Amino acid sequence: MTEVKAKKYLGQHFLTDESIAQKIVDSLSPDTRQVLEIGPGMGVLTKYLITRFNTDLHVVEIDRESVAYLQSHYPTLDIISGDFLKLNPNDLFHERYAIIGNFPYNISSQILFKVFDFRNNVNEVVGMFQKEVAERVAAGPGSKTYGILSVLLSAFYNIEYLFTVNENVFNPPPKVKSAVIRLSRNDVDNLECDELLFVKVVKAGFNQRRKTLRNALRSAGLNIERVSEQTLGKRAEQLSTKEFINLTKVIQSCQ
Repeated sequence: MTEVKAKKYLGQHFLTDESIAQKIVDSLSPDTRQVLEIGPGMGVLTKYLITRFNTDLHVVEIDRESVAYLQSHYPTLDIISGDFLKLNPNDLFHERYAIIGNFPYNISSQILFKVFDFRNNVNEVVGMFQKEVAERVAAGPGSKTYGILSVLLSAFYNIEYLFTVNENVFNPPPKVKSAVIRLSRNDVDNLECDELLFVKVVKAGFNQRRKTLRNALRSAGLNIERVSEQTLGKRAEQLSTKEFINLTKVIQSCQ
């Protein structure tokens, strides 16, 4: 079968640099045993993953043309033809697993929110993102790019910005630079607060990030009567993940 034509509506940009593909796969930790690849396309990462994981590798691909290409080139590969965002990845594995991919840029944030939802099973993520998204996820407090995903993911993962990737190693070349980041599960099993409320507090703070927390949290209908004036006078981007957890505990005590 001939090469797959990239589809704009799927956000496809096929990586063509083999050395970068190898570098991405090598970024998985040595003790990784089971892997799910999202959006393999024509298998630029898949070929290296197969040699390392073989039967413990699953791939999910929404593009039927790419699925047909993969079936013809990797006949023993377990290919799930469908949408990762509608998939329960826990059904594929009997232990913790890693997720890897040159992620479609139009759903990359949604992929990370789903990783957060499956945080007790996803041990590691190595992914290619639009550089701006990668920087946002890896950002710390005080940064203008620090946001909801930064806080939620850093509560359960150590986040590393690994390397930047130029536009000219893709077909077609994207209009922006890309970057690879790694999320490695930390040792936090449960937060010291209601985790659903934690998500609500973080989202409330950043959804109106120009406002002080007093106004942002009040607008979301949260009870802030016991929250200190010092905290309420800050903006969401000034709080660390630990401070958001502590804030959630105080709000929780008001319920």
